[in-house]
Amino acid sequence: MKQNILFTCAGRRNYLINYFKEALNGNGNVIAADQDLLAPALVDADIAMQTPNIYSDTYIPTLIEICKNNNVTALITLNDLELPILSKNKAALKKEGVKVIISSEEVIDIGFDKLKTFKLAKRLGIHTPKTYTNLKNAIKAINAGELKYPLVIKPRWGTGSICIEFPETLEELKLAFKLQRIKIKKTILDNVSKRDFKNAILIQEKLEGSEYGLDIVNDLKGNYFGTYARLKLAMRSGETDKAVSVIDSRIEQLGKKIAEELKHIGNMDCDAFLVGNTYYLLEINPRFGGGYPFSHEAGVNIAAIILEWLKGKKSESLTHLVNYKSGVVFSKCDRLLHVNEVTSIKMS
Repeated sequence: MKQNILFTCAGRRNYLINYFKEALNGNGNVIAADQDLLAPALVDADIAMQTPNIYSDTYIPTLIEICKNNNVTALITLNDLELPILSKNKAALKKEGVKVIISSEEVIDIGFDKLKTFKLAKRLGIHTPKTYTNLKNAIKAINAGELKYPLVIKPRWGTGSICIEFPETLEELKLAFKLQRIKIKKTILDNVSKRDFKNAILIQEKLEGSEYGLDIVNDLKGNYFGTYARLKLAMRSGETDKAVSVIDSRIEQLGKKIAEELKHIGNMDCDAFLVGNTYYLLEINPRFGGGYPFSHEAGVNIAAIILEWLKGKKSESLTHLVNYKSGVVFSKCDRLLHVNEVTSIKMS
C-alpha cells in the first residue's frame, strides 16, 4: 500500500520533504501545503497545495479536501501555532483515514506554554532556569540576590525567536518588559497571548553554558524510542545553523524521563543547556524542529522509522535505521528555488 504524507505549514522545511521522499522511494507521494505559495518547501514536494490561514473557518475543511483528493495516509504539521488546531480536529481527519502524527492537546499545551514547561521540569526534578511572569516579583528576586543580570525576556507563548530580549540593567528590564507587552500585540502571538495577557511575558535567568538540541522520539503509541542530541555551534533566526552530534548518557536519561512522562507522539524538539556538569531543560516543542537534519545526518532516520511505524512495524525491528554517531558536524546553507508552478486550492 502506498503512503501519501501531507506536511502542513511546510514553510522552509525542504530537508524533511526530501528525507520522506527518499524514505518512500517512490512508494507514495509527499504533499506540502502552506498558506504562502512562495514557501520554499512546496518546490521539493511531489504535490504542492495552498491553504487558508490556520485560523480560518475553512482551514480544516480545506485539509480534509486535500486528504480526500490525494489519498493522504498521514499528516505532519511543522508549525507550533497549528499544533493545538490539528490536535482538536484529529478525529475529523481520522474519519478520512488520515493518521495525524500529533501529541495530545495536554502535551501540546505544555510545550507551547513555556510557564507550563517550567512547571513540568520542576515536577520531574529537572533543572530549569528560574522563571517569573510578574515584573515586581522578578525585581524583588534581583534585590534579594536570587536573580542576576543579564536576563531573558520572551513571550510565554512563543515560537522561533520572536520578541526575545536580554536586559542587563534595571532600566533595560523595565523598558523591555513594557515594550514586549506592546510588540506582542503586533505579532502572530497576539491571539494566543490573550489567554492570560497579564502573565504573557516571561522573565528568566540567562544560563551561561553550552546549548544543546535534542530530538526525543516516541513511537506512534507514545512509547519511548530514543534521544539524539547535538551541540549547537551557531544559531540563525532562532534555528540551529551549525551543530555537532553528541552521545551522552545524561542526555539519554533526561530525554527518557521527559518522554515517559509526556508520552508524546513522534519527534519532539527540545532545547537544553549544559551549565558546569548539569543539564538544564529550556524548552520542548512536540514536533520536528529545525535541528532535526543534524540528527538525521548523524545516523538516525526518523522519517523512515515513522513510515515503518505507519505500516505497523515494531520498534525492535527498526534498529537498522539507527546508527547514531558522535562528532558529526554539519552546517546549513541557503539555495535559490524557482517557485512559480504550484497548485492552489480555495474553498468557496
